[in-house]
Amino acid sequence: MNPERSTAEADLSFFTEIDCRDRWQVYFRLRELGIPCHCQAHCPLLAEVHTADTALQVWSVVNRVARSRQDLVTWLDQCWTLKPQG
Repeated sequence: MNPERSTAEADLSFFTEIDCRDRWQVYFRLRELGIPCHCQAHCPLLAEVHTADTALQVWSVVNRVARSRQDLVTWLDQCWTLKPQG
């Protein structure tokens, strides 16, 4: 926990298993997005998540490398076929 942060603020933790070769890809993409993160050899990737927007960006980057190409194609197809109700 960052000592400068209020003790009333809750720390968010997000854990997912990422293949070692993909971990660095996620790390560099998060850095490009300006999300503070840390990654060392043989250690998990740690990203600082303090807002919902940041959580969504982390989820999106991790999801992109963790899911198969076919899963992503299927998801995108479903997005295109959804129609607004009303």
